[in-house]
Order: sequence, then C-alpha cells, then structure tokens
Amino acid sequence: MTMLKSDTYSQDLLQLTENQTLDFNSNLASLVKEIRVKSANNVVKLNIPSDKDEDWRFTDLSDLQKQNWCLANKTDLNSFVLDGFILEEASHSRLVFVNGFYAANLSDISALSDENIYVGNLSNLDEDKIGKISEYLSKNEPKNEVFTALNSAGITDAFVIWVKANTKIVTPIHLLHLTARENFSCFTQPRILVVAEAHSNLNFIEYYGAVASGCSDSVKQNYYLTNAVTEIHLQDNAEIHHTRIQRESGDCFHIAKTTAFQDKNSHYTINEVSLGGKFYRHNLHIQQQGEETQTNLNGLTMLQGKQMGDTHSEVSLTKPHGTINQLHKFIIDDSGRGVFNGKIHVPKLAQLTNATQLNRNLLLSSKARINTKPELQITADNVKCAHGATISQLEADEIFYLRSRGLNEYDARHLLMDAFAAEIIDKIPYESLKHRLTQCVTCRTLE
Repeated sequence: MTMLKSDTYSQDLLQLTENQTLDFNSNLASLVKEIRVKSANNVVKLNIPSDKDEDWRFTDLSDLQKQNWCLANKTDLNSFVLDGFILEEASHSRLVFVNGFYAANLSDISALSDENIYVGNLSNLDEDKIGKISEYLSKNEPKNEVFTALNSAGITDAFVIWVKANTKIVTPIHLLHLTARENFSCFTQPRILVVAEAHSNLNFIEYYGAVASGCSDSVKQNYYLTNAVTEIHLQDNAEIHHTRIQRESGDCFHIAKTTAFQDKNSHYTINEVSLGGKFYRHNLHIQQQGEETQTNLNGLTMLQGKQMGDTHSEVSLTKPHGTINQLHKFIIDDSGRGVFNGKIHVPKLAQLTNATQLNRNLLLSSKARINTKPELQITADNVKCAHGATISQLEADEIFYLRSRGLNEYDARHLLMDAFAAEIIDKIPYESLKHRLTQCVTCRTLE
C-alpha cells in the first residue's frame, strides 16, 4: 500500500470529518460549528509529526500513514457483547458508544437519576448547560497538536458528565467506547467532556475496548484508528477520580489527549492502564490553575511483540502550594518499545510546590527498548521536587529468594512481574475491574 505524504496526510484525514452532519439545536450547533472551523484551520497548518519533532522523535508513525482510513459506520450490536465489559460497580451507570455513535440500547444510567448530575451525550444536553458549554468544550487547545485539532474539527457528539455544585456522586460512571472492526481501516474520534462544579465529587471510568471473539490481543491486520480527546474541568474544591483503560485489539492505533483544568483546592487522580493496541500514544496535560491543588498520576503500560507505547505528560502550575505525585511503569517484552516523557513546570509564582515524578521500567528481553525523560523545569526557589527513572530486568536475588521458599524459577519470575504491575492496578478502586486487569496481566506474563 502506498504511504501518503505527511504534509497532506492530516488534510486527507480532515476531509473525512468535514462533511459530517450535526444533529444539535441551533444554539449548540452554532457553537460546535465555530469550534470545528477553528480546529480545521489548525489542521490545515499542521503536518503529521515525524522524528524531526522533539515530542515525537522516538515515535514512528509510518505504519499509521500506510493506511487509507475511512470513517466507521454506525453499527448495532446485541447486548451479549457487553458480557466482557460490564463492571459490577457500574452496571446501572454505563454509557456506551459503538464506533463513535451513542448506543442507547446498550447504555443504562438508571442509577444516575439525581437531578444534580447530567450524564448523556452532547446532543441531548440540558438547555441551562448549553449557555455555559463554551466555557468548557475545546478550551485552550494547543495549536501544535494535529490529532487534537483533528478530533475537534470532527465533533459530532460526545460523552458528557456534568455535576452540579455541592454534589457527591457515589456510584462510579462507566464510559465505554467499543470498536466493532469492519472490513476496511476504520477511524473513530471519541470525545468526552467532564465538568465538576465547586465542592462536587465523582468517580468515572473511561474504557476503550474492541468487540472480538476470544482475546482481543490477536493481530488480524484489520487496522483501525481511535483518536480520543477528554476534557476535565474541576472547579474550586472539586474532586475527581479518573480510571482510564486502553484495552484495544492488536490492530489498533490509539492516540489520545487528556486535559484536566484544576481550580483552587481541587483534587484530580488518574489511574491509567494500557494493555493493548499496535500503537498507543497518550498526551496528558494538567493545568493547576488555583492554589493548593493536588494531582496524582499513576500509569502502567504493558508491551509485547512489536507494540509501541508512548506516554507524554505535562503538569503546569500557576499558583503556590501545589502537589503532584506521578508514578508510571512499563513492562516490555519481545521487541516492544516504550517512551515516557514527563514534564513538570514550576514557575516563580508556584512557590511551596511539592512534586515527585518516577518512571520505573522492567525489560524482559534483550530486544525490548525504553526511552525515558522525566523533566522538572523549576524557577521557583521555595519548593520540594524530585524526579527519576529506573530501567531494570528481574533481579536475580529476588528470584533466588522466592526459589528458596519453594517456587520454581518460572513461577518466581511471573510472581515478580505480577507484583510490579499490581502497584498500579491496586490503586483502582473497583474490585471487578482490578480482577479483570490482573487476569490480563497474568495471561500476558505467562505467554
């Protein structure tokens, strides 16, 4: 298949999205059209990144550019496909999109009847929120990110969670995006918007999976592209616990942008696990806009075969007394390749910041590779900050210790790998999801 030129490829993708119709009322349609036109103009000015771009110099997109993508079709699925995705804790607080289209027949939000929360798709947004949507949707998007701009240029719908002030939502909300692969290279652009007003509290799960018979890891050369954008807004004293799971098929190119805007005294935690996909890139950007904000970033990426996984995170502070804790782990086997680049900006206005950043990497084969670059950029003079990275194989003395307790070498090695992953998985507050992810990790490490 002929590879398209990078200087025209982004525009070819843009043309796929520009003619999509909008099913919104006039006020909302006007806003979305404005966003789409602005973002389309950005796409036209940008190229697909290459190794000449600093943030992409270790990330090869040539395989993606070999594909001629088509927009995915609306697909009706029977409810039995949900058997492998339903979470016990969120069985009645679930929204489902299939190939980018809202699937009302697969969704169940009966546990979210509180009038203080809106959970639904963008096209059904309440009138009182439509007037405020411009404050949140596509806010402060960077002009140099072609995939984010491409998503905004093609907005037709979105998951929306909107919690009113002084409301605590106990039930976790499950946002489930499923891809039903077709006989062509399909392309979807999920969009999520979360607004937590002052003194509110909620937990939500953002899950990406593929409809497959058996394990979705299998590679069938039936490629598809997921280009996702999630915007999260926390007003004063709001708290959000965000779980993000990427469990796509072995044929998926998954590119994602997550931005969280934090106002004064807000708390944001993300636990991210990536276990699938041919290619995975997550750009995570946190903007601490108020004093005494707290951010916790926890991540696990497992790679095998020839998979590529890339996490770029950036935390920007503007006020004093900010707290950032970040731990990201990679387990890489076979010829897998990982990239971690974490930036924390602590300007002079962000005095009394407390920031820690650690990237730990476990390489299981001589061909596995990791490029890691934790960064602290500090101009404030009264801070407590630390960062670091480790790259290792399984420790011989740890294996010896377990063997001395009766385990054979095979079991000892895989017990250590499972324990390495469990430090992140155990931070997820949903037992059914932890159990499912632990099974996936164990299955992969036993291969």
